[in-house]
Amino acid sequence: MAEAIKQLPTLPAERALKVLSGRWKAIILYHLFAGPRRLSQLKRKLPDTSQKVLIQQLRELEEHGLVAREIFPEMPPRVEYSVTALGRSLKPLLRALCEWGQRHAAEANELERMGECEESAFG
Repeated sequence: MAEAIKQLPTLPAERALKVLSGRWKAIILYHLFAGPRRLSQLKRKLPDTSQKVLIQQLRELEEHGLVAREIFPEMPPRVEYSVTALGRSLKPLLRALCEWGQRHAAEANELERMGECEESAFG
């Protein structure tokens, strides 16, 4: 993580945006808030992303200390991803973004196309 920290901006807001930048990072965290997931489970939740991109985003989240990867000593090996305490601290921010997205859709008269902010992710 030390190498990644050297590359991050010094302005706090810019740093936060840099760590969370990427099309899928916030959505990955959103799904991991409900509990640990295997790569295949995350892939099913994000069908519009390739496995390569999903793995890359997970690695970056892990590098920044937001996600932990656990390898279970089984045959074949099982790998699970979970949110760290630092990652869980983003729950209020992602909940606010979810609610803001619904509000924005309502203002644009597109609320019927929107999904709900799942309480299982934020509970």
